[in-house]
Amino acid sequence: MEIKVFKFGGASVNSVSGVRNVVSILKKYNSSDILVVISAMGKTTNALEELLGYYMSGDAVSVVECYYRIYNFHFDIIHELFPANDHPVYQHVEALFTQLQGHLRRGHLTPGRPLIYDFEYDQIVCYGELVSTAIVNHFLNESGISSMLFDARDLIKTNSTYRDAKVDWRITQANIKRVIQKYFLSNDKTRRVAVTQGFIGSDRENNSTTLGRESSDYTAAIFAYALRTKEVTIWKDVPGILNADPKWFKNTKKLSKLSYREAIELAYFGASVIHPKTIKPLENAKIILKVKSFLQPQMKGTSVENLKEWSLHSPIYILKKNQVLLSISPKDFSFIVEENLSQIFDILAKHRVKVNVMQNSAISFSVCVDANRLQDNQCIASLQENYTVRYNDNLELYTIRHYNKGAINRIIKNRKVLLEQKTRSTVHLILK
Repeated sequence: MEIKVFKFGGASVNSVSGVRNVVSILKKYNSSDILVVISAMGKTTNALEELLGYYMSGDAVSVVECYYRIYNFHFDIIHELFPANDHPVYQHVEALFTQLQGHLRRGHLTPGRPLIYDFEYDQIVCYGELVSTAIVNHFLNESGISSMLFDARDLIKTNSTYRDAKVDWRITQANIKRVIQKYFLSNDKTRRVAVTQGFIGSDRENNSTTLGRESSDYTAAIFAYALRTKEVTIWKDVPGILNADPKWFKNTKKLSKLSYREAIELAYFGASVIHPKTIKPLENAKIILKVKSFLQPQMKGTSVENLKEWSLHSPIYILKKNQVLLSISPKDFSFIVEENLSQIFDILAKHRVKVNVMQNSAISFSVCVDANRLQDNQCIASLQENYTVRYNDNLELYTIRHYNKGAINRIIKNRKVLLEQKTRSTVHLILK
């Protein structure tokens, strides 16, 4: 039995033509059973985050307006894909929106029920994936492809760290083997497709959880690992993994192959093509990762695999915008020592602030972080109890893998360099 795992992101299903294109791609693989991981349509996750903000603030009017913008976006797509108003998809998706509406109403009407942002985030934002997969699954069957929808929350079990849940691999693997393998191994010999959601799971109390922003790639890796497939394909709007993001750099080059280690490094430093958690499960099971274009599915794309020897002829550029550089110093001007570092990292971890770059001197410790992690300033307030904290914002962090002098000069020309950090193969540049 050959099972392929495909992941389609929000850009691939953001319109009627996008959904039809996904179906046309799946039809090209008519000799394989396929598990398809689908993200929320287009910018639905952003819209649901906006809805969550209104909900948390108690802005009932904006909640209703935002809810119906999301509702109408999806039903406009449904009306064009399914002209018959009595098609089961209408009842299915309507039921999901009714569930979402019920949660929004209960939140502020339940006496003594505190609203905790991270928990509410996962209960609300998960509907983007639930709705998109319902639509795609119905359209697959409408198009003659035998498909069944599986709720990822029944399969991927996690802890209760909402918005960044950790997978319980033992239970999750057992669930996937019991449910998904049984589906593909049924006596029906026709080719089968299984559809499920990226990004989401559930905890022991069956509350929805999410695995981290943009983590549908990781979901695909979880299923591939549990099913021990030969490969997993992530379908993007780019021809493969490039040596730079074409939104910010001209004359980018496609990388035909990458080693697992290089892909892990790129994802860790912020390359947007692959989610950082994706590679390790695939490496452990020696599963090949392919990154291909859903706009040009005939192209080869990029292959990430176990390469013992691999060379690169061009530097790889990674840009993270909207950065903040914090400079943290003890108030008594004592040296920065292990005890200080331990305390600082405890505070950063408590507020779930990820450090992108760090550097220390005798009396100062500097960290570069994403600005959106500091929006409520609680982390800075906690640091200021024992430390003097200075910061520069609106910065850009450039990471160059396999750099040379020309690559560095290309980035720093006419820019102010606030921090430069080099290793043998990587340079970090924080620029104003």
